[in-house]
Amino acid sequence: MSSVPPAGPASRPAPPRHAVRAAWAVSAVFVVAGVGTATWAARIPAVRDGLGFSEAQMGVLLLTGAVGSMVALPLSGMIASRIGAGVTCVAFAALHLVGYGGAALAVGADQPMLVRLGLFVGGMGIGVWDAAMNLEGAVVEQRLGRSVMPRFHAAFSLGTVGGAGLAALAVHAGLSLPVHLLAVLAADLLVVAAAVRFFEPAGRDAPAADAGRPDGARDDTAADPATAVEPAPGHSWRDTLATWRESRTLLIGLVVLAAALTEGAANDWVGLAVVDGFGAGEAAGAIGLAVFLCAMTLTRLAGTALIDRLGRVAVLRLSGAAALVGVGLFALSPVLWVALVGVGIWGAGAALGFPLGMSAASDDPRRAALRVSVVSTVGYSAFFVGPALIGFLAEHVGYRDALLVLALPVAVGLAVAGAARPLRPAGGPAPRTLDA
Repeated sequence: MSSVPPAGPASRPAPPRHAVRAAWAVSAVFVVAGVGTATWAARIPAVRDGLGFSEAQMGVLLLTGAVGSMVALPLSGMIASRIGAGVTCVAFAALHLVGYGGAALAVGADQPMLVRLGLFVGGMGIGVWDAAMNLEGAVVEQRLGRSVMPRFHAAFSLGTVGGAGLAALAVHAGLSLPVHLLAVLAADLLVVAAAVRFFEPAGRDAPAADAGRPDGARDDTAADPATAVEPAPGHSWRDTLATWRESRTLLIGLVVLAAALTEGAANDWVGLAVVDGFGAGEAAGAIGLAVFLCAMTLTRLAGTALIDRLGRVAVLRLSGAAALVGVGLFALSPVLWVALVGVGIWGAGAALGFPLGMSAASDDPRRAALRVSVVSTVGYSAFFVGPALIGFLAEHVGYRDALLVLALPVAVGLAVAGAARPLRPAGGPAPRTLDA
């Protein structure tokens, strides 16, 4: 995202400088979130060795952090709407540092219960932090007047690559788990604290950005264009519960669920499926996962122009079709290289569903925080829990055949993709995309 130039017709106004600065700031927050996530994941073998846990014990241990995230995510909208996305990012990045840093120290002290407590607290931190940065990303996208959310998620993916590389260097240098993890997470917190200073103020008006939006401007219930970009000053428990009864929000959640499950399943099982399904070596399994991650990252970087041209719904349907084709090729092909082509198509199909769901949930800025929290909760629940269920199925039918079950949620996502159609302004023109 080198300059975030305006897309589409030449008459569209250039985005304001403060929005471009905010886009860079949000990208930085996504990057360091990816670095922190990959740092912990890369040092999991050290956690296992330090505690002497079996595979089953490690599975339960790692699920503790996921439970922390799922407990906190439904509250993230209410929190962000009350204290702002920037303060929320800093506060919960700090909680992530305390939780995962404490867990790393507890590993060294051989205190499994404290490790679990730390992972639960750290999971709460990363869950709310993630929802808040997605919310700010949606605000920036509206200010810019073009689709950039996929690029923020690409920044997260690039952060995971960088974090994994730094972890490899740290292990080679002999850094202990606590020193490595605390150093990375403390640096992450400093970057977040510096970046949020450039976040968009919640009350800043953005008529120019709305006027040039390619995806259909604001909520059709907004009476005054000047106030349509104003979020509510704070939400209550009643508001939070009411959002879980909104049909459009829940349908968008199903779209995100399909995308998150296809991504999470690939992250967990593609490598093993290549090794076991084709009798290949561990290196081939690593190549399979690398193909998926590269395809997903490149699609997120390049997909914004396609979204601006075709619209959300068309891109979501193309993505779902690609995911179906990719998973089918991987699971059913008897030839490894064809299966790897399928993995690449699968990665491209899984890339845009989550960021587009975040954008769709944020169409009405007044209720964006609550809706993003609902969609994030649904998506991350699938991301954490779904792959584990596929693992149980794989014990009976094998990894490749088990992955065919992904066709069902992807088909559901395709069927309800129209729910992500942008909200139109009252009396305004139809969006200049295929979404119309």
